Amino acid sequence: MKPKIVQICALDSTIYKMLNKLNQKSLDEGFEVHCICSDGDYVERLKKLGYKVHPIQIDRKISLASNFKSVLKISKKLRDIKPDIVHVHTPIAALLGRIASKISRVNTTIYTAHGFYFHEGMSRIKYSLFYNIEKYAGRFLTDYIFTQSEEDFKLSKDGHFLSKNNRNNYLHISNGIDLEVRFNFQNYNASNKESIFENYNLSENTLILSFIGRMVKEKGIIDLIEAMESLNDYNDIHLFAIGGLPKSERDNSLSNLIEEGYHKNISFTGSIENVEDYLYSSDIFILPSYREGMPRSIIEAMAMKNAIIATDIRGSREEVVNNYNGFLIALESPEQIKEKILELYSDRKKLSDFKINSFERAKNLYDENKVVEKQCEIFKEVIS
Repeated sequence: MKPKIVQICALDSTIYKMLNKLNQKSLDEGFEVHCICSDGDYVERLKKLGYKVHPIQIDRKISLASNFKSVLKISKKLRDIKPDIVHVHTPIAALLGRIASKISRVNTTIYTAHGFYFHEGMSRIKYSLFYNIEKYAGRFLTDYIFTQSEEDFKLSKDGHFLSKNNRNNYLHISNGIDLEVRFNFQNYNASNKESIFENYNLSENTLILSFIGRMVKEKGIIDLIEAMESLNDYNDIHLFAIGGLPKSERDNSLSNLIEEGYHKNISFTGSIENVEDYLYSSDIFILPSYREGMPRSIIEAMAMKNAIIATDIRGSREEVVNNYNGFLIALESPEQIKEKILELYSDRKKLSDFKINSFERAKNLYDENKVVEKQCEIFKEVIS
């Protein structure tokens, strides 16, 4: 009988885009892979990949009635599946999944902290509240904690987030991407870049900027738009803003700004499947986010030879070495974004050096295969 592992996320897209390599490796290692997530456009794709998918609504916000229903439905499903391992992801889904796993008496529960919800930008009261939720959910509901960020690894270990019996079960897995195929700069076709320039009527000497993320305020997109508006006089600077406006997080003022406003030096692409084409065409990737875990988008941009401008926050500051492969800037600072864009616009030697350094750093540090292997070793250890 095959060992069973259940992956729990709020969104089906998260499982498809971020966990596919791990799940494929789990299948190869002989596991039966189950996925519990909200229903969505990716469910059928996940089924075709060989996973058993169980759609259960999991909200991404605290809503006691809805959260309680989710716990009941997840725990019922876990009792039916009888998994050897439950592996949870993303803040709310991870908490609800761990409660359900405890109720269902699953043998091993693993939590991957893609980025703890608490962060230095919060008020002391709010930080303390979410810190303690993470800490005690770890101590009473979790057997292993995997962290992508080194800061989170140190913080959880020093804070004794796991019980004494599990005190050796912290693992820093980092984050990684597909450097062999999808984000392999060396194998890329330059004609893709030419097509993008042609489609958007851009001259070949245009400095291309890129942003990837949900179009919500906390990703810093408003700060970036403000910075770009102050660069309207530069006809040879253009931004590709890649990402959608999630209905569950829709900000009407931001929606209007994006959908109705005219921005001559910005192209809003919406959600697209071929982000690698745009990153290959880009010179500078900008992520002025207020909170991150260990952002994959920065790694993807580094692998495609982009200089990086990012806020000085957890995760981003592990990937970006200031003045080496990019710049770290203050939160909510359109003026600093503009300043750093113009510095690289004016100094093409520095821009070139940053791009090469990004590429080497991504290649040396962020191979998805190594991240997956670390996790699978624990899975195999658990069932042995």
